[in-house]
Amino acid sequence: MKKIDVYAIGNALVDTEYEVSDALLEQAGVAKRHMTLIDAPRRAELLHHLQGLHSRRTGGGSAGNTAVAVAQFGAKAFYSCRVADDELGAFYAQDLASHGVATNLSHMAAPAGQTGSCVVLVTPDAERSMSTFLGATADLDHTALHPQDIARSKVYYMEGYLAASPTGLDAALRGRAMAVQAGAKLALTLSDMSMIQFCRPGLEAMLGEAMNGETPAPLDYLFCNEEEAQVWCGVQDFDAVCAHMAPLARIVCVTRSAKGSVILENGQRTEVPAVAIKALDSNGAGDMFAGAFLYAVTQGHSPAQAATLGNHAAAMVVAQYGNRLSQASVDAIKAKFAAAL
Repeated sequence: MKKIDVYAIGNALVDTEYEVSDALLEQAGVAKRHMTLIDAPRRAELLHHLQGLHSRRTGGGSAGNTAVAVAQFGAKAFYSCRVADDELGAFYAQDLASHGVATNLSHMAAPAGQTGSCVVLVTPDAERSMSTFLGATADLDHTALHPQDIARSKVYYMEGYLAASPTGLDAALRGRAMAVQAGAKLALTLSDMSMIQFCRPGLEAMLGEAMNGETPAPLDYLFCNEEEAQVWCGVQDFDAVCAHMAPLARIVCVTRSAKGSVILENGQRTEVPAVAIKALDSNGAGDMFAGAFLYAVTQGHSPAQAATLGNHAAAMVVAQYGNRLSQASVDAIKAKFAAAL
């Protein structure tokens, strides 16, 4: 019997979010709408530009956000990640525990060093631009995996950002093989345009592209936004994008901001309308969509119903500052969803 609904693996990052102008973004040399990997000196330089500005600190990391969302909606989530033995690492581990997410962090000693962190800059158009210092998570490897918990999981979820780390990618693929052997469904998020542009081979391996003459099991769920899908396919026309993306997984979810989301399943295309809101901050919206979607499908709901819940949850994230929702907000969304069934 599967006792864990979603087992996720990804980067452990503590987010520090700032509201900034486009002028400051340009002055600081940050690529808008992208995730850029930075080193410690660049992080210090960036924080110098942000001196005196108000900031918000939260647990982050794409798959971490998704695991928290799964747990907030009431399903069982496990997260494999890596932090350092420092204040940020303790903060991150406590954040997961407070949301009811099981993790490998309680079973292994944290190494010396610095926990990964992400400086998130949000401009008035609600776009988020991220500068990520990986720190300890750069060395995430297969020792973070819990084979016995993967075997007890319904869905194994991989964060595309791991394609940038040789050891992280190896861990994700080892976990993928374990999940296939245990009969778990496979899920992947493409994460960001930069991953597609610079780390495509790793993403292709997680997708299940043929390697060394062997073709791994195909994906069950693939998550991306419209712009990521366009970059992946190399075309702008959305009909062409859908035709190209559909074969990549049994169910492909393409989020389109104010246009809602599109579900591609067995040659069928289902458009799910968005929730009208005033956008303030897009940070975490895609992660929340994936978490709400995976919660719903693991509880027996259809992909279209799951996307409806995902759209509502993501809209509420975009309508506020910060990458996470309060439990009260999640409970309200869940109750509205249940009433509409």
